Amino acid sequence: MLSIPDLIRKKRDGEQLTNEDIKFFIQSVTTKQMQDCQIGAMLMAIWQRGMVAAEIQTLTKEMMRSGEVMRWPDEWKTLMVDKHSTGGVGDKVSLVLAPALAACGCKVPMISGRGLAHTGGTLDKLESIPGFSVQQSAEQIQTILDSVGCCIVGQTETLVPADRVLYALRDATSTVDSLPLITASIISKKGAESLSALVLDVKFGRAALYQDQQGARQLADLLMDAGNHVGIRTGALLSRMDGTIGRCVGNSLEVIESLETLKGSGTPDLMELVGTLGGMLLVMTGIAPSLSEGRQQIDLAVTGGAALSKFKAMMTAQGVTNETARRLCSAHTDYFSILRKSEHQLELETPADGVVVGVDGLVLAQVLHKLGAGRSRAGEPVNHSIGAELLVSPGQRVLKGASWLRLHYEDPAPTPDQIQLLQEALTVDEKDKEAGQGHPLVADVLLPQ
Repeated sequence: MLSIPDLIRKKRDGEQLTNEDIKFFIQSVTTKQMQDCQIGAMLMAIWQRGMVAAEIQTLTKEMMRSGEVMRWPDEWKTLMVDKHSTGGVGDKVSLVLAPALAACGCKVPMISGRGLAHTGGTLDKLESIPGFSVQQSAEQIQTILDSVGCCIVGQTETLVPADRVLYALRDATSTVDSLPLITASIISKKGAESLSALVLDVKFGRAALYQDQQGARQLADLLMDAGNHVGIRTGALLSRMDGTIGRCVGNSLEVIESLETLKGSGTPDLMELVGTLGGMLLVMTGIAPSLSEGRQQIDLAVTGGAALSKFKAMMTAQGVTNETARRLCSAHTDYFSILRKSEHQLELETPADGVVVGVDGLVLAQVLHKLGAGRSRAGEPVNHSIGAELLVSPGQRVLKGASWLRLHYEDPAPTPDQIQLLQEALTVDEKDKEAGQGHPLVADVLLPQ
């Protein structure tokens, strides 16, 4: 057996780690036999030298086994599903998808994360609802799945403890973008959920980890290989992430848009992602015979109100009072009588006549992050009320001076530079021609064989 320094040296020098090497590494991390500086050195060696498929698969499996692996009743085993997104701006898909899948007969133990940098976190969004508890034990998760069919929770203390250590140090050592480490982190947690099917929304574009589709496809292939290797039927969707998903960005505002979507008023892009991801999972579990039929079932669950009922039940099962859940799900509710509203709102005006070409989602998210909607380090609080509403859509004809963005903020006010950045994020074709259709949101659907 190698010593810890020898193990680091082996990967540093570009050698392939054996199964025993990787098992020793993960056990040393979990049992705290490795110092943080040694773990950091190992992470940097992996970042620099990479890993072959066999190493990634073993790393994923050993991380998955570093803690509790969930167990489900036999009758659920073919119905356990989840979804993972590589991060986006205004990505509220999980809030609509989880209850829609539950309404179609799936069991969805969705373990989600918090926002970091410009990317929003599903847990932060849900915590803007008074009383919503994302911390649930394994026993509580099973109880909620039994009664509701879905839950959206944080990682439990006993689930993949090695990932909790490694992720914190990846952030500190600038190794977050390592493909082997990304793959092992994502799939180890999903493997510990004991899923039957998993779908991945791998994004590319200006506001995504990868700028081009080729890089996103490489990550998708690695994730699918690792997922299938640990026994999960794993598919992927490649989607563009240049603007925003839906019209709202920011925690409370995204909850409101999710509720409006569950009441039948979702934007086409949000519904396309929900329908395609959900349809893929229904095909992979055998509930639907084809992707088109799966999409139809998901769409009906959303537009027909069944998914809204599941979301309401999930809220109460996770700590929200019956009265709050009822009011949020009612047809004509004043959301800001329940959810926190920012102290100030400001509407920005279009600079010229023309047709809206698009809005740079990355710039929008970065400004909102600076205003307090996001966090720079794990553990920092976020302000749930800060965000923005897009008042225009690509292809829409606008007149100079028309409002295109409603900014929700609190003191201190945005600086002139921040306002200028937001204004520059909007692209208007001043020739007043009809904007073209552009590229489709979903670039590719990769179903497992």
